[in-house]
Amino acid sequence: MGSKANTGTTNREWRQIYAIYGMEQWQTLLFLLCHAILFSASSVVFLFYFDQICAFFNSFLALGTAARFTAGFSGAVLALSAVCLLFAAANFFYSALPLHYDMAQRMVGSVNDWSTVKTALDIGCGRGILLNAVATQLKKTGSSGRVVGLDRSKRTTLSTLRTANMEGVQEYVTCREGDVRSLPFGDNYFDVVVSAVFFHTVGKEYGPRTVEAAAERMRVLGEMVRVLKPGGVGVVWDLLHVPEYVRRLQDLKMEDIRVSERVTAFMVSSHIVTFRKPSQHIAGPGEVRLDWRC
Repeated sequence: MGSKANTGTTNREWRQIYAIYGMEQWQTLLFLLCHAILFSASSVVFLFYFDQICAFFNSFLALGTAARFTAGFSGAVLALSAVCLLFAAANFFYSALPLHYDMAQRMVGSVNDWSTVKTALDIGCGRGILLNAVATQLKKTGSSGRVVGLDRSKRTTLSTLRTANMEGVQEYVTCREGDVRSLPFGDNYFDVVVSAVFFHTVGKEYGPRTVEAAAERMRVLGEMVRVLKPGGVGVVWDLLHVPEYVRRLQDLKMEDIRVSERVTAFMVSSHIVTFRKPSQHIAGPGEVRLDWRC
């Protein structure tokens, strides 16, 4: 699966992306920033009132000569924690907007010929960064196709339609509310099925490392394969669980399975997995092409 679309770093500024899509999980970003400010302020207090803090440790904890070491160590831990929290906040913001947008372009570029695509699906479309990237590619190639965005929340699907209108691709986009564990579409329906940083959230009510959560993720991946036409292309960008997806795709006899280089997103490892549904059933495991650059 080559690339005819632009898969390089986008020239679009993050301010433009934020103006259209906003932040989906702004509470997490706010939490990180508030704690970073709190720890920074505490470390500054330790710096300017070091002698008084040493006296406090000595008088109340009777540490003696160890009071200065204890105060200095506590201040250093606070300062280091503040730096780590600021870095985490910056990485979260970058992953949620600029990186997400750039990875969407790369995912679109994983499909050879969009001019022949009549139906596409984005599973867990969110506010539509990937969905609109697909719609934009359909528009560029002059395709008469449409892309469907599926999400669990009706409020999210309404927001997605607004972003599609802002991107000027509303005529190529349809949004539906539905259960990703049982996709409301027939077998062999879509030419292309994509999903970005969504699969790892499925089954989180069971805990991320449980057998039940893994089974739910595999169920959604199986649904993705079911609705994909023979010869159709699937593209998944996700966190942490990529080896699970590769094994499941092998079990399902998918072809041309490829794993991209490692990309750090939301402070963890992520990869893009692409595959093609065979035109006819093939017995035996499929080949996996890996491009791990850790």
